[in-house]
Order: sequence, then C-alpha cells, then structure tokens
Amino acid sequence: MQISPIGIDFCENIVILLGKEKSYINKYHLIQKNMDQNLAVALTIAVGASMPALAIGMLASKALEAMGRNPEAASSIQTAMILAIAFAEAIAIYALVVALIIKFV
Repeated sequence: MQISPIGIDFCENIVILLGKEKSYINKYHLIQKNMDQNLAVALTIAVGASMPALAIGMLASKALEAMGRNPEAASSIQTAMILAIAFAEAIAIYALVVALIIKFV
C-alpha cells in the first residue's frame, strides 16, 4: 500500500476502519510524529540562532558608534559590550538545549 501525497487513500481508510491494518496506521502515525518533531527542532534552532545573531550585530554596531563618539570611554564600553554579547550567546545555547530535548525526549 502506498501513502498518497494528501494522506491515506480512500480504500485504505476502509481497510483501516474494518480493523485489518492496524500496524499500517501505527507506522503512518510514527512517521508523522517524527516529521513534526524534526520540524519543531528545525524551527527552534532557526529562531534560537538567528535572533541572538541579530542582537550581537546590533550590540557591536552601537558599541562601535559609542566608541567613535567618545574614544576615552572605549574600555568601559568594550567591557559592557563583551558582557552583553556573552548573555546573547547564552540564549542561543539555551535554544540548542531545548532543541535537543525536543529531539531526544
């Protein structure tokens, strides 16, 4: 039996309703669950990596602007920038942990 692009064919639905193909429907639901799980992992990594990357880019941009306007305060601005970048990077690591939990639990 083949799975059609839309779902299970009409004839297969009748066979399943009659109770003769329980293992087939279980395999179909297992495949669907794995696809949903993989999609959730992909979205978690995509959003969890892109948003901290944008934040780090904005942080560095504004810090360099501030250093250009006030060169005497460059050391304190740089310290604050590095600390903020570390916090933003931690968010990406949390997203990775959540994606691994979704994948393997």
